[in-house]
Amino acid sequence: MKRKKQGWYLVALLIIFSLVLTACGSGKASNSGSASGKNVKLLNVSYDPTRELYRSYNQLFADYWKKKTGQNVSIQQSHGGSGAQARAVIDGLNADVVTLALAGDVNSIVAGTHKISPDWQDRLPDHSAPYTSTIVFLVRKGNPKHIKDWDDLTKKGVGVITPNPKTSGGARWNFLAAWAYADKKYNGDQTKDRQFLKALYRNVKVLDSGARGATTTFTTRGVGDVLIAWENEALLSLNASGGKSKYEIVNPSISILTEPTVSVVDKNAKKNGTTKVATAYLNYLYTKPAQKIIAQNYYRPRNQDVLNNYRKIYPNIPLVKIDDPLFGGWNKAQKKFFDDSGVFDQIYSGKK
Repeated sequence: MKRKKQGWYLVALLIIFSLVLTACGSGKASNSGSASGKNVKLLNVSYDPTRELYRSYNQLFADYWKKKTGQNVSIQQSHGGSGAQARAVIDGLNADVVTLALAGDVNSIVAGTHKISPDWQDRLPDHSAPYTSTIVFLVRKGNPKHIKDWDDLTKKGVGVITPNPKTSGGARWNFLAAWAYADKKYNGDQTKDRQFLKALYRNVKVLDSGARGATTTFTTRGVGDVLIAWENEALLSLNASGGKSKYEIVNPSISILTEPTVSVVDKNAKKNGTTKVATAYLNYLYTKPAQKIIAQNYYRPRNQDVLNNYRKIYPNIPLVKIDDPLFGGWNKAQKKFFDDSGVFDQIYSGKK
């Protein structure tokens, strides 16, 4: 297990040193985190599947900010597994804002650096989660392995693709959604829950560092029979060119409400002189034009009018929540399931 942990750490380091920075918006982007005169630059450190979303949103916000203030704002993006991205910020990546897969990753920055105020979730509506999603299955066209629910992922001969919970926020949502199913099936018998998850992970072919890497493994490399995926990532794959001839989405009988969260990295933004624009950048996510872009990128918008216009995209799946007694919030869930020697380590190492 020690060797595996070292491997995961190396993966995280590689992500940190190979961050892809894509400039979006008005003006020329250079080093992030500065504001002077008519030019201002931000770095948004985000998780894997948000590339397309923020590419569109950044241009929308840049146009809005130019009209409002006269400033040219350029936004650089950094993407990777959410856990690895949080670690990069803790290790010094100069993010003005973070838009990560789950509150637990933002909390880790709070605890590890004190660069974000502990009350960060109270500063924006919906606990600083401007959109939601859930976890579904992406399977090959025709569903040759007849995958209908979580049980089918434990069957012999079924190849499962899911990212690594040590580096990916989406992978942690995947794990907890499967746990919720097992817990319901076995009436709270956690010994059986563990056995179920162990059987599922025995079928996992590849543990990529992030959700987008897992999608690439499944769609481009052709590995596996089923991808456990963010709903938005599955819909993106399905609606890509030729996607409907290659894949299908299967909605499980129970899943989890995923709530990606956002925050200004207060001390970085103050140092960079970007607090005003960074705050506006996140607040603008809740406006109707931004919520439309969110829906067009297959996330579930918080704005109910926008959501109603896209309702047919999103199936009605029973969803558990991270704050339900089963999990008790991200701090408890992280410690129990994903910290070193937690449930995931015990399951994946073969320990009881």
